[in-house]
Amino acid sequence: MDWGTELWDQFEVLERHTQWGLDLLDRYVKFVKERTEVEQAYAKQLRSLVKKYLPKRPAKDDPESKFSQQQSFVQILQEVNDFAGQRELVAENLSVRVCLELTKYSQEMKQERKMHFQEGRRAQQQLENGFKQLENSKRKFERDCREAEKAAQTAERLDQDINATKADVEKAKQQAHLRSHMAEESKNEYAAQLQRFNRDQANFYFSQMPQIFDKLQDMDERRAVHLGAGYGLLSEAELEVVPIIAKCLEGMKVAAHAVDPKNDSQVLIELHKSGFARPGDVEFEDFSQPMNRAPSDSSLGTPSEGRPELRGPGRSRAKRWPFGKKNKPRPPPLSPLGGPVPLALPNGPPSPRSGRDPLTILSEISKSVKPRLASFRSLRGSRGTVVTEDFSHLPPEQQRKRLQQQLEERNRELQKEVDQREALKKMKDVYEKTPQMGDPASLEPQITETLSNIERLKLEVQKYEAWLAEAESRVLSNREDSLSRHARPPDPPTSAPPDNSSSNSGSQDAKESSEEPPSEESQDTPIYTEFDEDFEEEATSPIGHCVAIYHFEGSSEGTISMAEGEDLSLMEEDKGDGWTRVRRKEGGEGYVPTSYLRVTLN
Repeated sequence: MDWGTELWDQFEVLERHTQWGLDLLDRYVKFVKERTEVEQAYAKQLRSLVKKYLPKRPAKDDPESKFSQQQSFVQILQEVNDFAGQRELVAENLSVRVCLELTKYSQEMKQERKMHFQEGRRAQQQLENGFKQLENSKRKFERDCREAEKAAQTAERLDQDINATKADVEKAKQQAHLRSHMAEESKNEYAAQLQRFNRDQANFYFSQMPQIFDKLQDMDERRAVHLGAGYGLLSEAELEVVPIIAKCLEGMKVAAHAVDPKNDSQVLIELHKSGFARPGDVEFEDFSQPMNRAPSDSSLGTPSEGRPELRGPGRSRAKRWPFGKKNKPRPPPLSPLGGPVPLALPNGPPSPRSGRDPLTILSEISKSVKPRLASFRSLRGSRGTVVTEDFSHLPPEQQRKRLQQQLEERNRELQKEVDQREALKKMKDVYEKTPQMGDPASLEPQITETLSNIERLKLEVQKYEAWLAEAESRVLSNREDSLSRHARPPDPPTSAPPDNSSSNSGSQDAKESSEEPPSEESQDTPIYTEFDEDFEEEATSPIGHCVAIYHFEGSSEGTISMAEGEDLSLMEEDKGDGWTRVRRKEGGEGYVPTSYLRVTLN
């Protein structure tokens, strides 16, 4: 069933329908354009959101980037950024494959529709013109017939009239004959026009217009096919990015599962562990003993250097560093009268300088001096801390880590300079043997500069190794001190104060043990012996293999000969000087030209 057969008389209906189809196509194109704008705005907002919450500092400078929670959050932000990219891809596909294509096709359909309807209207106009000519010939035939009949009646009346002359009768008969002849011609013309019109009308309704309607039907069906394909592209653009979006969502899930609380706790320990020993117990201070007794180690006459009565045995000021300000000498304590406390309080009469009883002075001092307790706020440090080269402004454990990092960086720089020096020496040897390749003297400034850099880095490595050894010994001593104090038996109850002599002797022993310097074994032990051995072993292992493309005679120092097609082990890549270090299977290691090799890395 087609439009030319079933809708032969619905020209206006088909015109409205085809126009509606093109309007629908334009509406869909407009809808897709607005959809792409929505997708682009959504992607832009997602990217702005990701940029807002991304860390501002680089990962290497941000200590928070070491926590799995922060890493997972950054990964989620990256997945959201990738998701935004997929939304932009959807918008781009819809814009190119739907909007542009359908807009272009809509213009073509409008031109084709216009052409078909112009052809139909032209055929209609021709048919109408034929019908008008038929009507004109019909009216002329009718008029001629009436005139012929009237002329025949007039001739018959004159023929029967006795008063009419013979000339009038003959004239009337001739007129009647003429009118009859004209009517006959009009009849023939009308018959021919009718036959021609019927033929044109049959061609119009059975051939010409059905063809035009069939073309319109084909055009409309093709438009519907393209429109349906456009509908499908709307979903296909989404389906194409679904796998990548699924990977983004899967990446978010993996990031969520990557949060490791135990590891974060360990990272926090590694970042902020100070290495200090924990403060010891506050010693009992007995003020109930009589002041007037023989001088002894625990009497008030004992020199107050470090004030062991108030600080407790075995306690040094340095070990309470995290709970006070660092590297700041304390001024001498003041007496209630405003002057400095005397270094010794004799067990005799009151001091002539103060004029007061020593027991009263001691009680006032005990009231004015408040014990320094551990405070977490003091761990924040002060803003005015001076950063030193040996990182002594940091806690021992953090100082050790920073020194270790600096030492590793210096070792890497030193190895780089050594490799560069070796490369320059090889290049100089090549220039000396083949002067056409270059001037050996031009390399002297670079070799001199690398030598000075090597000497400077060696001095820095020695300096950092010494600082590191000192920091290691300090950390070990603090750890041993903390463990020994933790394993110490509990103090006797305060209701029975210990004997003065035993207390003093214990205090003196603890003080001596706390002030004992670290053993020489811990100071002289190399810090990076095991690390250096591992590094050397890793450096001597092959990093790949290579095949010699050409024969090479290693005649200069540091080079090695090789035969064409020989398999070699790759020990060191080309560092830009045109030489590669290799090892032969039979033994022997040296440098060969990189252009003579076909290299494959592991």
